[in-house]
Amino acid sequence: MDWWASIILGIVEGVTEFLPISSTGHLTVTEKLLGLPIDSPSVTAYTAIIQVGAMIASIVYFRSDILRIATAWLAGVRDAAKRSDPDYNLGWAVIGGFAVTAVIALALKDLVEGPFRNLWAIVASLLAWSVVMWAGDRFGKQNRGEHTITWKDGLILGAIQSISLVPGVSRSGATISGALLLGIDRVTATRMSFFLGIPTLVAAGGFQAVTQASDIAAPGGVGWGATLIGTVVSFFVAYASIAWLLKYVASNNFTLFIVYRILVALLIAALLWQGTITAV
Repeated sequence: MDWWASIILGIVEGVTEFLPISSTGHLTVTEKLLGLPIDSPSVTAYTAIIQVGAMIASIVYFRSDILRIATAWLAGVRDAAKRSDPDYNLGWAVIGGFAVTAVIALALKDLVEGPFRNLWAIVASLLAWSVVMWAGDRFGKQNRGEHTITWKDGLILGAIQSISLVPGVSRSGATISGALLLGIDRVTATRMSFFLGIPTLVAAGGFQAVTQASDIAAPGGVGWGATLIGTVVSFFVAYASIAWLLKYVASNNFTLFIVYRILVALLIAALLWQGTITAV
């Protein structure tokens, strides 16, 4: 992969990873437009690994929250008297949600990396989940804050997050929609998408790096140089994207993202119908 192509993909990853518009869908379309084989094991591994840059950005951004939650969880594990702390429950919610997502992801890994790496599947996912996002944004009561999150919420959101294994759904979009439907307010729902996403995507990127390192470095593969560039670029762009998103959802609903998803889906469909790009 050329260095400039890796920069483009790093920017796309950084901008879209945390917005509810599907980073995998955008990366897949961009890779296709750049002439890359989207079903190649090397490209699939590259797509997963550069997400680590965005995840590191989220760790840096939320470092004080992560430390607070981890401290409360450890204190609760050691002392039953401290288990009334909402952050203790939040810690279990994140652990439980990650565990559910990890189990489902491992079980469906081959399926997701095969048939669903198709642009028609992405079009369908973008449109279908836009309806779910609209329902969550429209009908969610939004009367629950971060202090109300329980381990049961974590398990439910972990299962919902696993739906984003299908390109086009959006990991953050799935988690946020699920949280809204559980009555959680927009800002807390968005923050939960980060808290659940950090361990999930770091683990996914690390797993890909270990199991598919040979695909990255193989002759004709993406190469570790390009992968490193994409990861670094995604870090800086993602950090700015996080700050913008949290500020935006504090005073706006998700209509902008829903409309955008629909327009992107229609654009991809038009390009496929015209033969400008192929589905796989």
